[in-house]
Amino acid sequence: MAGPYGDTTVPRLLLALLLGLTLAGTPAMATPEPNFSIRLAEGDFSVRDYPALVVAEVSVTGDRSSAASQGFRLLAGYIFGGNTRKASIAMTAPVIQEPLGSTKIAMTAPVLQSGEGKNWTVRFVMPEGSTLENLPKPNNARVHLHALPPARMAVVRFSGLVWPSTISEKTLALQGFIRKQHLKETGAPSLAQYNPPWTLWFMRRNEVMIPLAP
Repeated sequence: MAGPYGDTTVPRLLLALLLGLTLAGTPAMATPEPNFSIRLAEGDFSVRDYPALVVAEVSVTGDRSSAASQGFRLLAGYIFGGNTRKASIAMTAPVIQEPLGSTKIAMTAPVLQSGEGKNWTVRFVMPEGSTLENLPKPNNARVHLHALPPARMAVVRFSGLVWPSTISEKTLALQGFIRKQHLKETGAPSLAQYNPPWTLWFMRRNEVMIPLAP
C-alpha cells in the first residue's frame, strides 16, 4: 500500500516482525552503532570522540514526541526503498533529533532529541562506509543527505522512560560533569534513545549528549 511518501508495506511488515520476535522473547539482530573512542569515563558519564559520519535528515515541526515520530517515518521511507535505486539501507542506532539550526552532531544509534521549541532536525546515521557518492538519492525531497565532521560528545547514560523532567535532570547533571572536567560546550543537548518503542521500560537505554570543543 502506498502512502504519501511511497510504499509503506515493507517497513510495516518489518516492524510487525520485530515486534513479534520481541514479544516471543526471540533475540533480534543487534542494531549497528557508530564506532567511538572514550576519552574519559566516570560512572554514567563519559566523553566520546566520534568519526566523520554521513546522515539522512529531515526538518519537522511539532512537540518533541510528534516530531520524532514524523521524522522517523520520513527517514524510514528512505532506507526501506524510497530512493533512486529502490534499495534497502541497514538501520543503525540511534535516531538523532535536535533543534533546527543548532550545532551539528555526529552520532549513530539512539533517538537524539535536544533543546526546546517546535522546529527540529531528525537524523538517521548511515551505515559504516557510506559516502554521499555511494548512497542512493532520496525520492522524497524532504530527505537530505549530509556529511558531518568528527565530533566530541559529553554523554550521560540512563535507563527507563523519558519524561521532560528526566531530560532536564540529566542535562543539568551532564552540564555539572562538563564544568567539573573544565570542558567547553559547543552546542545544544540532545536526547539519544536506542530502543524500539515496544521495549520494556526498564530495558530502555537513553543518553543525553552535549557536543564539546576538541
